[in-house]
Amino acid sequence: MANVGFQLLGFALAFIGWVAVITSTSLPQWRTSSYAGDNIVTAQAIYEGLWMSCVAQSTGQIQCKVYDSMLQLNRTLQATRALMVISILLGAMAILASCVGMKCTTCLADDEGKKAKVAGTGGILFILSGLLALIATAWYGNNIVQEFYDPRAPVNSRFEFGQALFIGWGAAALSILGGAFLACSCTKGRSSGRPYPRSTPSAPKNYV
Repeated sequence: MANVGFQLLGFALAFIGWVAVITSTSLPQWRTSSYAGDNIVTAQAIYEGLWMSCVAQSTGQIQCKVYDSMLQLNRTLQATRALMVISILLGAMAILASCVGMKCTTCLADDEGKKAKVAGTGGILFILSGLLALIATAWYGNNIVQEFYDPRAPVNSRFEFGQALFIGWGAAALSILGGAFLACSCTKGRSSGRPYPRSTPSAPKNYV
């Protein structure tokens, strides 16, 4: 029973992380305009994401524009897009595998060994999904830092970390942690199986 609860905890954490990865990918606040300089106009804020850029006025009006051409985007943005999309796809595959392999489901109930392997595969896919999201967000964040401290960049056009970037870091951590819980619980489940009963030698019969 404790192993089932461990699996459910891992699946819940990984599923929340997968939803957060989708949320982070869709939000436009991957980087926001910085107010570090002296002569900064605070009447509007600029947000840039993976798919669009937005301008928020001080009156509360927000205008967003989807990127017109993918080929005109820089390599960092294109690579981040690809990594986040692959992370989402791997998370979807991990959910299907985990639902089939967890002990609380009836799929593959006749073969416990195969069921544990499928659940372990789901945990590994969750870990890979989290690692890809972590690489994408870390790469994008490092690019923001490099541009911010670039002396050639104008002060008025510098950016800082946005909310979507922090959500992506948290999502990657939850996916990796939940996937590790799933993989460990499946290993324990296979190792804690009942050993086969040993056959005791029969006593010799005395024939008269």
